[in-house]
Amino acid sequence: MPDFSLESRYRTACRIVGIDEAGRGPWAGPVVAAAVWLDSEATPATLLCRLDDSKKLSAARRAELYDELVAIADIGVGIASVEEIDNLNILQASLAAMSRAVAGLNTAPDFALVDGNKLPRLAFPAEAVIKGDGRSLSVAAASIVAKVRRDRIMAELAAEYPGYGWERNQGYGTAEHQKGIASFGVTLHHRRSFRPIREALNLNL
Repeated sequence: MPDFSLESRYRTACRIVGIDEAGRGPWAGPVVAAAVWLDSEATPATLLCRLDDSKKLSAARRAELYDELVAIADIGVGIASVEEIDNLNILQASLAAMSRAVAGLNTAPDFALVDGNKLPRLAFPAEAVIKGDGRSLSVAAASIVAKVRRDRIMAELAAEYPGYGWERNQGYGTAEHQKGIASFGVTLHHRRSFRPIREALNLNL
């Protein structure tokens, strides 16, 4: 379970944020990043003990925790569009979304813990932490915020583009999504730089 051990290494940094993203793997939709600052002294233990890597939590639990985090944490959210993903590549688009998430915070951080092995462009020191969402409470919180925000975006897009199952598969390459592409074609929200979408476009030429 995540805790504040990583944050405690940097005692000279007053404000340490966690940064994570959601949506690197899907075939459709943007990538969304979140930056979260938790006040370790003021955040209720009843909330902290329930934070974890978003992938380990049910959708209902993520939504519940999201609402609690929004009420007490300093949160910034950044988005990189499908066009940016196709033009930059998914890694660079994800890093851009992370930088934008930090810019959306109410107060500038002193340090960041970033999930993964790459760092976005930041104006302050940071550490990349592999599987950080399962180790740091700040990163776990960011993973939940990013996941919930992206899932909601995909649900909205699903209402505009029915037949792909985005409200259930969030744009991942499930059988339902593949069937939707075969039936209705590629939309402007599909990532054309991803091989399955390139192949679908070639088949439709």
